[in-house]
Amino acid sequence: MADTNTLIDNTPDKQVGITPEGWLTDSWYLGAASAEIKPGAQIRRIMLGQPLVIGRNAAGKAFALRDVCPHRLVPLSAGRQVETDGETTLECPYHGWRFGMDGVCKLMPSLTGDEPYDPSRVKVRHYPVHEANGAIFVFIADNPRFEGEPDVPPPDFGPLPEKPKFVIEDTFNAHMDDAVVGLMDPAHVPFVHNQWWWRPPSVGLKLKEKPFVPAERGWAIDRHAPSSNSKLYRWVFGDNVETEIRFQLPGFRWEIISNGRARFLTLTCLTPEAPKLTRITQFTWWTGAPLLNLAIPVAKPMARKFLRQDGDMVDLQNLGMEHQKSMLWIDDIDIQAKWYQMLKKEWAASRADGRPFENKVKAKTLKWRS
Repeated sequence: MADTNTLIDNTPDKQVGITPEGWLTDSWYLGAASAEIKPGAQIRRIMLGQPLVIGRNAAGKAFALRDVCPHRLVPLSAGRQVETDGETTLECPYHGWRFGMDGVCKLMPSLTGDEPYDPSRVKVRHYPVHEANGAIFVFIADNPRFEGEPDVPPPDFGPLPEKPKFVIEDTFNAHMDDAVVGLMDPAHVPFVHNQWWWRPPSVGLKLKEKPFVPAERGWAIDRHAPSSNSKLYRWVFGDNVETEIRFQLPGFRWEIISNGRARFLTLTCLTPEAPKLTRITQFTWWTGAPLLNLAIPVAKPMARKFLRQDGDMVDLQNLGMEHQKSMLWIDDIDIQAKWYQMLKKEWAASRADGRPFENKVKAKTLKWRS
């Protein structure tokens, strides 16, 4: 006779370094643009399916906590920041429980003093944060009880101004994997982004041959002259321009355009919110090109349109994915998609084995027409 008190758990063993939804953990993700959060304020974000409150105390220091008060499950982001015993705390709007920036409960106002209950025994998850150059990054540890300093350094995109010139954001109705593959695809540009100021149809298709090399947790296209049919590069920078493109796990892609006097960098950050919802945030910085400041009112909507064109293509792709999941990837244009999946598997394996991550991307020249 079966033991009716025994529960049968058919849940698959959780993998280390990756969630069941396929999102990498023990990784840094963009939480917010710095300008989104004023001193003494906080916002709610969904990251990897989890609710976070990302805030900034009155002194300007950023913090991130799980956005659920454990008492009655009200979002802490709906509360206010107050000082408790000389430190910043976030007060729940329901019963006034106060949590420090470290996630520890500092005060339960309803306690009379006769109870043996210690508020400091109650904690909400605390997330390490790193703020630089106008962006706030959040470390999502595999272990929800993780404390201390991450062993993975925060992303570093080289020398940048303190603040970006502008930031745009969009949300794709796609799993992060599909969003990454779509944004790194080199052959869709003349068909999806064929506006006159970027790649006009009259230019036609040309042979591209780019040298790819391994880079930190990803790969890069070595410095090279930009495509001859990218009019915008020539108009803005003139001659002797070089460009470099990099991708890094879990979802950072940046392009550097420079010559002897100017440097221009666009960074695209992908943050998964739900299995079919990915937030895309793009930062743009430049130095040595003061005339570009005059172009911001035009450049910002152009960049927004460029990103939305990719989002519209994702929506079309979803129509096909209702009937078929597998995609037919070919060389050379889909090599980067294959590298991405390979590195994701290696990341999860390295975290599970407790060993250093091994970048298995090999230097290779890729060719395609676009």
